[in-house]
Amino acid sequence: MDLALSPGDLAFRDEVRAFLDEKFTPDLRAEAARQAGVFAEADLNSRWHRILHQRGWIAPAWPKAYGGAEFTAVQRYIFDSELAEAGTPAIPAMGLQMCGPVLMGYGTAEQKAFFLPRMLSGEHYWCQGYSEPQAGSDLAALQCHAVRDDDHYVVNGTKIWTTHAHYANWMFLLVRTKTEGKPQAGITFLLLDMRTPGLTIQPIITLSGEHEVNQVFFDNVRIPIANRVGEENQGWTVAKYLLEFERGGSSFAARLRGALRQVKAIAQAEAADRGGALWTDPDFRTRFAQVEVETLAVEFTERRVVSQLSTGAPAGDASASMLKLKGTETMQKATELAVEAIGHYAAADQRMALGVGANVSPVGPDHAATPVARYLNARASTIYGGSSEVQRNILARAALGL
Repeated sequence: MDLALSPGDLAFRDEVRAFLDEKFTPDLRAEAARQAGVFAEADLNSRWHRILHQRGWIAPAWPKAYGGAEFTAVQRYIFDSELAEAGTPAIPAMGLQMCGPVLMGYGTAEQKAFFLPRMLSGEHYWCQGYSEPQAGSDLAALQCHAVRDDDHYVVNGTKIWTTHAHYANWMFLLVRTKTEGKPQAGITFLLLDMRTPGLTIQPIITLSGEHEVNQVFFDNVRIPIANRVGEENQGWTVAKYLLEFERGGSSFAARLRGALRQVKAIAQAEAADRGGALWTDPDFRTRFAQVEVETLAVEFTERRVVSQLSTGAPAGDASASMLKLKGTETMQKATELAVEAIGHYAAADQRMALGVGANVSPVGPDHAATPVARYLNARASTIYGGSSEVQRNILARAALGL
């Protein structure tokens, strides 16, 4: 296992850093620093998307044949890490990182020609229709159903926790097209124009005060059969393929280092109960060190996986689950430290200061504005994309053979 960067990789890293110095302007940095959600708000996301698209870097993993950058595994890791270290806006993953690779693997020539260029340009903004009120981690229990009517499917039911559905103009979704036999054998994968009649989007305001997720209702929504990906009743295979991209590929370590830098800066500015800066408190420093050690473990695991991939060897079935599990749980610990560090400012409602276009100052110093919202938002990270319990089950089977 070789964890060292080659001269070519170091040159690429410098190229990315120079790009960020030029294009990630102070106004973008300031706005990105106020984001508390998983993905950036639509306007900020669109601005950053255009900048990356103009550089040819909006789809690092896509093949050049489809308009992607076709970075190597090491280049992708460097690119993701540098963007995370800089704190750039988080581009929503539903189109470029999830639906795009699915279309490359299972889509028709017509679907690829129509959808992929529009994903790259940002003309199409995607959301994911998977979870339902009674079907989340147990996705095979979904009940939103579709019935054939000539050259359309007629869809009725609901989807929930649909991230950015209020911004999206396209959705990929799973529907039940057969009730007999195994639940997994009756699911179909469809693509939906969000302007289609019969669609209703209801906002869900989360504990952190954000409108990030929604519940979507389908009342006789007609979707052309031409918008089916894969064969009817074979959507479970497509869905499993997509989840590989949802659960893997994130640079957790770089984002964790950024979170810990924020914690350290706050702790150096805030007072401890016994006097002096909180950073001098040995109990706080001990907890900080524990999270720092876990972050190093995540980073070396990421580098080990990248090293394997760079040689053409598979990373192993358990790698994505292991990184998703430890990355999200460690991030939750980091956000807990940040809330502890801001002390009594954690009791203030800072939502007005975080809103899009807000001109209200946070209660207390600027560093007190985001920790609580990020702490509350991070509570969901061990649920979406497959809960921690699901990841441990996968690891038990794939890594331990249980």
